[in-house]
Amino acid sequence: MTTYFLNKPDKAVTGTIDLAGSKSISNRALIIRALCPEPFEIRRLADANDTRLLAALLDSDAVERDAGPAGTTFRFLTAYLALQPGEQVLTGTERMKQRPIGVLVEALRALGARIDYLEKEGYPPLRIGEPSGFGRVSRLSISAGTSSQFISALLMIAPVLPGGLTLELEGRIVSRSYIEMTLNQMAYFGIHYTWEGHTIRIEPQTYQPRTFTVEADWSAASYYYALAAFAGPLDLQLDGLFANSIQGDSALVEMMEHFGVRTEFNNSGVRLTKNGKALPASFEWDFILCPDIAQTLAVICGGLGVTGIFTGLETLRIKETDRLAALRDELAKVMVDFHPYSGKPNAPGECWTVEGKAAWKDRPVFDTYEDHRMAMAFAPLALLGPVAIREPMVVVKSYPGFYADFERLGFEVSR
Repeated sequence: MTTYFLNKPDKAVTGTIDLAGSKSISNRALIIRALCPEPFEIRRLADANDTRLLAALLDSDAVERDAGPAGTTFRFLTAYLALQPGEQVLTGTERMKQRPIGVLVEALRALGARIDYLEKEGYPPLRIGEPSGFGRVSRLSISAGTSSQFISALLMIAPVLPGGLTLELEGRIVSRSYIEMTLNQMAYFGIHYTWEGHTIRIEPQTYQPRTFTVEADWSAASYYYALAAFAGPLDLQLDGLFANSIQGDSALVEMMEHFGVRTEFNNSGVRLTKNGKALPASFEWDFILCPDIAQTLAVICGGLGVTGIFTGLETLRIKETDRLAALRDELAKVMVDFHPYSGKPNAPGECWTVEGKAAWKDRPVFDTYEDHRMAMAFAPLALLGPVAIREPMVVVKSYPGFYADFERLGFEVSR
């Protein structure tokens, strides 16, 4: 079992980081390109393992395709392969076989897809058969509280279905920003849609090829915002971020003002400096539009001793791991409590609170649970004292150069 040891001799955070392209945007661009009648150039494609794997599987003609631990890859491919001739098997790691896929499969079956479960009902692996009659139904209802990746997978194939697709979202919409990201990218490639209330309508259309540039990943930026919050002297440039971002995680700009971090957009990205504000006693946020940065903000609150009150965490239990349980266990290693909060009885969904200020004598060893975001969310605590990350290279899922970039900022990473 591999462990990395992280330390920073001082608390200064200065320098420039060229952030990698967004995995979420890159993966959508790859699916759209595969559905487009002509290829197009994708610039700044993410170097994430998940993205490289998706690109390889889209180019593969193998009967069995292994998506490994990549949830987005598996879900997007499930919908894409349902359109393709022949029969394919789509599988993944043992953890992937524990992640539910039934909502998407039932939706695709309702559209006419032929998909069978090869092991446990409702879970991977899948046998995806010849699409005879696929698209004969053009209206579908799906729970809005399910994974936005299921909804995005359906939306991206909608233009190429014979009758398009009218998608009814039932209940409270979870991760709306990711659905908007999908529709915005589709619109860039010429797709027209309407979204009125809980109904999205996409008529049959053809994707138009256009050169596309992937913006940098705001989720990845969150780990540098954590460093900025913990830093003494601060002057940090993050290149590749767009002011008019289609990513919900760009809410970091507003969030981090509360923690003393000023964001200034410039021609190449953003510059982070201190804004001089005193820390608040508490920080409250609904993460329904940006669940992927909840872990980072929980660590920031714990590191600074700010009480956090978080809602909108419904999807965190079905990510690479149960992120709520993982946060609870790992924050406890530095004397911070993360637990359900009953002080907001009318809050939609689960409400959790972060209480306490991080402190430790012996170097804490943080487990990662096969979850890239657990490793990266806890690494910034090294600015407050030496820490260790067990199975650290799980970061290759979305950010292979993570530790090298930390070293560029003066961190010592002992491998």
